[in-house]
Amino acid sequence: MTGLKSDIETGAPLFGCWIELYSAFATEVVVQAGYDFLLVDLEHGPGSVMDAALQLQVAAGSGCHGICRVPKNDDSWIKRVLDVGFDGVMIPAVDSVEDARRAVASCRYPPAGKRGMAAAIVRAARYGRDCWDYVEAANRDVVVICQIESAQAVEAVEEIARVEGVDMLFVGPADLSSDMGYVGEVDHPEVMKAITRVEQAAKAAGKLLGAIPTPGRSTQELREAGYDIIVPGADTILLRDAADAQVASLKSGTSS
Repeated sequence: MTGLKSDIETGAPLFGCWIELYSAFATEVVVQAGYDFLLVDLEHGPGSVMDAALQLQVAAGSGCHGICRVPKNDDSWIKRVLDVGFDGVMIPAVDSVEDARRAVASCRYPPAGKRGMAAAIVRAARYGRDCWDYVEAANRDVVVICQIESAQAVEAVEEIARVEGVDMLFVGPADLSSDMGYVGEVDHPEVMKAITRVEQAAKAAGKLLGAIPTPGRSTQELREAGYDIIVPGADTILLRDAADAQVASLKSGTSS
């Protein structure tokens, strides 16, 4: 299986699914559908690092990559999800250059960073069988994704994008719009103006872009805007929408 970073850099956007249920069976359905990556959510999802690792085991050998969104910009969280084998880490609420540098340092082994050295025993290094090869590869290949989701982050986005080791900026439209005073208005013109600034900063710095579609901006429009990863759905939403549609058709008498 090729690496997440090399697959992103082929140029065609990758499509992922948020994992919120932490059900091995539900994740298996998602993987078999052909998504390019899982985005396992430890910020808003109810799972533990152990639960997150199980989702990787479900996807093993499928060609479906694993990204984990950690609860916060903290090296103890970041090293744990990398140690179980995630290809990339999404760090929420990166609001400043200092936040971005801290995120990168947590993802890199010394001397490039401060990630704790446990490659002799962790799953990511095949429990030490690939110890030093993994250390070298991880510093090169782990994808560091910084979420831009506040007005403060937008004001600093050009500097954040230039931080060495930041691979991608990921727009969080719900939090960004809320922080800007437009709660629930993810496509408000002022929010879109801020998002355009994020896009321009990423491209100027040669960094990747990630986002989720919004009611006013489709997956296709994100593709045309040059986004590298797009996360259009979640296991919870897929299940919810299918269940709602079936129950509605059953009760209306229109189901076949």
